[in-house]
Amino acid sequence: MTLPRKPAVPLDAAQTQALLATAHRALDAAREVTLRYFRQPVDVANKADGAAFDPVTIADRESESIIREVLARDFPEIGFYGEEHAPEFGDSGLLWVVDPIDGTRAFVSGMPMWGTLIGLFDGQKVVMGFLDQPVLDERYVAYEQQAILMSAGSSQTLATRQTTRVKDATFYCTTPDMFDDELSASRFRLLRDSVKLARYGGDCYAYALLAMGFVDVVLDTDLKPYDIAALIPIIESAGGVVSDWRGGNAVDGGQVVASGSPGLHAEVLALLGDS
Repeated sequence: MTLPRKPAVPLDAAQTQALLATAHRALDAAREVTLRYFRQPVDVANKADGAAFDPVTIADRESESIIREVLARDFPEIGFYGEEHAPEFGDSGLLWVVDPIDGTRAFVSGMPMWGTLIGLFDGQKVVMGFLDQPVLDERYVAYEQQAILMSAGSSQTLATRQTTRVKDATFYCTTPDMFDDELSASRFRLLRDSVKLARYGGDCYAYALLAMGFVDVVLDTDLKPYDIAALIPIIESAGGVVSDWRGGNAVDGGQVVASGSPGLHAEVLALLGDS
């Protein structure tokens, strides 16, 4: 699915603050659900066909439901597109884009490198982004060109590391197995072999590390809009760049790459397009 394009919906200061407050309430409510189930025995269903494995749990479904309930209570006119339930498109031109647990594989294996994602799409771009990591008590928030990490009652402004050369970069992808055709696998290997340090895992949290300045490049493929929408304003407001592998808009997912600086991103794109 691609996100529906409409004329951008302008937001004034009062609307922005009200939307932020509602999103925070939704994330607080989701935390109660996800923390209740994390590192507890839960049934894991497989949404994929054949030999593939795409896990989903009661924690995914319940947390998405409570997020949807909180958001709709305050803003019933705004549409909702989540991973676990059918989308609903309102009349406002705005759309919440939600992944209740990005990194369910990490969640079911007890690793805390998962997160809850909420993005607000205005018809043209994502104007607010939230990544919440309850286990670490970290919440990443971006709006109006600012990116903030809220943790333990304090907040700090996020800034990417301005590495400019691929050979100096720290690189993350969720797993090499995601590059399952020869072309994408060859591009992955070329980038992996060009960087200083390559690491795996992290799901959405790898993008948080990029926004904090600890990681320089994150590469993914076969993403859905709810996997990346919320992360775009966080990375870009912190000084980084997010695009598809050809340099286009990444909001619809697919092949996605994020870099800490424009110069580094240009070099990464050149590698990904190298035949």
